[in-house]
Amino acid sequence: MSDRAHEIYDVVGIGFGPSNLSLAIALEEHRAGDPGNGISALFLERQRSFGWHRNMLLPSATMQISFLKDLATFRNPTSSFSFVAYLHEAGRLPQFVNNQDFFPTRQEFHQYLEWAQARVADRVEYGTEVTSVRLPTGAAPESADRLRLEVADSTGRTGRVIEARNVVISTGLVPSMPDGVERDERVWHSSEFLDRYRGTDPAELRRVAVVGAGQSAAEITRFLYDELPHAQVWSVIPSYGYVAADDTPFANQIFDPGAVDDYYFGSEQTRGAFWRYHRNTNYSVVDDEVIRDLYRRAYDEDVRGENRLRFLNLTRVTGVKRAGAETRVTLQAGPEGEIRELDFDALVCATGYAAMEPTGLLGDLDRHCLRDESGRYQVARDYRIATASAMRCGLYLQGGTEHTHGLTSSLLSNIAVRSGEIADSIAARRAGREPGEAVPAGAAGAAPGRGKGASR
Repeated sequence: MSDRAHEIYDVVGIGFGPSNLSLAIALEEHRAGDPGNGISALFLERQRSFGWHRNMLLPSATMQISFLKDLATFRNPTSSFSFVAYLHEAGRLPQFVNNQDFFPTRQEFHQYLEWAQARVADRVEYGTEVTSVRLPTGAAPESADRLRLEVADSTGRTGRVIEARNVVISTGLVPSMPDGVERDERVWHSSEFLDRYRGTDPAELRRVAVVGAGQSAAEITRFLYDELPHAQVWSVIPSYGYVAADDTPFANQIFDPGAVDDYYFGSEQTRGAFWRYHRNTNYSVVDDEVIRDLYRRAYDEDVRGENRLRFLNLTRVTGVKRAGAETRVTLQAGPEGEIRELDFDALVCATGYAAMEPTGLLGDLDRHCLRDESGRYQVARDYRIATASAMRCGLYLQGGTEHTHGLTSSLLSNIAVRSGEIADSIAARRAGREPGEAVPAGAAGAAPGRGKGASR
């Protein structure tokens, strides 16, 4: 066993994407506001360096949320970790304001995230994977005040053990492929798109297809059409066409911090209404500007008598196999429609993600976690998994809580408030209070219960 076997922290975060980065900032500001009562924290990330959807940093692709929905502003408008503070330090604040746009490019927002993580990098270890979370040997759940994490380094070497009074799991979404379709050197998921594209000779890509009806699918289709002027680009869409995202002001209230309370404490009927009426704010929808860009390209081709950009509506992929150097894709139009096969040099599946599922990570500890009648974790309002015995240590989720907390549970929209609520819960429990009790004078980092905001 490693000589580091007795490391103990108040908080260990598993995964270090934007969610746990925001939590690290909330804990940092809590520490600054109450220096005599600092919460020790460590974050462990499997990647060798920080990165957030790097393979979708397409030229000119913009964020779908306002720059004010950054890592900290909705929790603490005076935070030095805000996007505005980043722009000021980068010397671009006047230019950004002159741009008169609420939505920065994805590349610029990624630069902001890298800037923020560099300021808390002393509490992050990259190239480190947590292989299991367990109760200490022989400990009963109701008496355990800490959890035991087994850790492997980038070489796969194990033996290091870390103990944590609280664990926050944020391992991210899992790429989802069409049924029966496996990834290979010419069948890609959108999460790996730019790396795969850059590793391929563009001259070899004469016929490419993109599967999916959401934002990523539309952006990749536009990118390939512009980047490969010699190629045919096919868009395979299960719907009749791209559907515009509803980002109107009243609909955007679904992303307000207060909407989490409305969902969490609402009836089943209320929760059903959230999804029925407002799913089109985020799921399988595309920004209006991108839709119009693609339609204009298709229309201009029609005027010129060309047919390089093609749309297969109401169509889904039912099979993929290799045919020499090409990929043969079986397509079906409608549930009982025509089936045909087409050959492509590359197939990009922008088919979304499955929710974070920590069951394998938790191992035997999972049997102490309560689940609802649908088999999903029961989660408290502070994002803590409910357990059969009242464990003194906390097991929190950043993601995988859409069934309890609504549409924003894994989105950037509510990231600052969500992380602040988790930080406040950890601080309260550490001080012997239940989350939600009055905070003593002088404590900092409290998140507002409700607020106003816009966009995803």
